[in-house]
Amino acid sequence: MSFFKKLKEKFTAQEEKEKEVEVQVQEISIGEKFKQGLSKTRNSFTGRVNELVARYRKVDEDFFEELEEILIQADVGFDTVMELIDQLKTEVKLRNISDTREVQSVISEKLVDIYQGDEGDSSGLNIQEEGLTVILFVGVNGVGKTTTIGKLAHKFKTEGKSVVLAAGDTFRAGAIEQLEVWGERVGVSVIKQGEGSDPAAVMFDAVQAAKARKADILICDTAGRLQNKVNLMKELEKVKRVIEREVPGAPHEVLLALDATTGQNALIQAKTFKEATNVSGIVLTKLDGTAKGGIVLAIRNELAIPVKFVGLGEKMDDLQEFDAEKYVYGLFADIIDKEEL
Repeated sequence: MSFFKKLKEKFTAQEEKEKEVEVQVQEISIGEKFKQGLSKTRNSFTGRVNELVARYRKVDEDFFEELEEILIQADVGFDTVMELIDQLKTEVKLRNISDTREVQSVISEKLVDIYQGDEGDSSGLNIQEEGLTVILFVGVNGVGKTTTIGKLAHKFKTEGKSVVLAAGDTFRAGAIEQLEVWGERVGVSVIKQGEGSDPAAVMFDAVQAAKARKADILICDTAGRLQNKVNLMKELEKVKRVIEREVPGAPHEVLLALDATTGQNALIQAKTFKEATNVSGIVLTKLDGTAKGGIVLAIRNELAIPVKFVGLGEKMDDLQEFDAEKYVYGLFADIIDKEEL
């Protein structure tokens, strides 16, 4: 059975299960959200793969060279592309594949394998079963960090958790007010001080407030300045020390917000922040706005940091937990939907 058929069976079973538990009709399934959110990448990437398959009757070196170019242009990343091509060549030989159409299913299978690696899919958040969970958000200005914090707060609240937000980006004009708007929209408290105040002092107040209110989740915003990496590192270390002193073991997650539309520049940002702090996961915003969704694979494979959430639209519930199989489904949905079970 092809990998496409396996995915088709899996998502069909999930849809049936959703019907059994009476999921509201107007709700869009998560698989469908990935399909819609990755439409630009799919139209570009899968469309070019389809053209390639149509032009070549056999799987040869020329076929792989063109496929390599398509993957690089999708921002999968040079090192990741080389690894993928090597794996595809090996698999084609092992399975004795000669028809180029059969390669599409193998590509999707290997994309999942490359993302998951030896550790499996580690996209879940480290949420504490008891006590306060502290999530620290980092990232440069303009990537959608504050919006993502608001959407994540909404997600937690719909799950029945109590949430507090900390306005630690005290340097960017309007950052505190922007977070307050999201707090009002979602219905959660925002702990703040004045513009230009010490971010570590804000975090101290926020932790105290969250503990006093017996909150489940504290989400902390931070300044997004990369002009001076040394200052950034010192600032983040100070913030983390304050949080850890008040909540041993915290922060439980350090999430880096990256703008998917910036492609390889997002990868450079990820490398810089990885040097500055212990990033535990990536939130890739605006994935629906780019035709280069392959950056997901480049980040995971080249930096060994899991993508934990992806932004698939502008609606409140369009921030979705990342799933490698649903991502591949989003890339190849047009082909998978045509597979006969």
